[in-house]
Amino acid sequence: MKNILVLCTGNSCRSQMAHGYLNHFQDTLAKIYSAGIETHGLNPDAVAIMKEDGVDISKHTSNHIDEYEGIDWNYIITVCDHAKENCPFIQAENAQRIHQNFRDPSKVSGTAEERHAAFTKTRDEIKEFCHDFVKEELVN
Repeated sequence: MKNILVLCTGNSCRSQMAHGYLNHFQDTLAKIYSAGIETHGLNPDAVAIMKEDGVDISKHTSNHIDEYEGIDWNYIITVCDHAKENCPFIQAENAQRIHQNFRDPSKVSGTAEERHAAFTKTRDEIKEFCHDFVKEELVN
């Protein structure tokens, strides 16, 4: 079984959504972990937008990258530019590193509808990325 780390700044929103979808699209090919270079707690709007798509991430926790020291990573996926640029060195000789920046919907201000639309857009982009990743990297 492969070990996959999804990394973001605060492990509260985008990495949590990716974690949820990677588990959703497969459950026997890889063990999914998510972490941040900081911890900001689980974003309730991320939980809600994932629930709308039938994926429950409400039991996830916000974890710091240091908590996973010593795991032999197969993939390290960064989902924001800040984490990619500021992540401490992760000892992972054999890990394939993949970067895909997603806009942070928690930074959008405006009406409830505008914020919801931002979360939906980011969620759908992450869903497509995760679906393609599982199909191209894990299944084939």
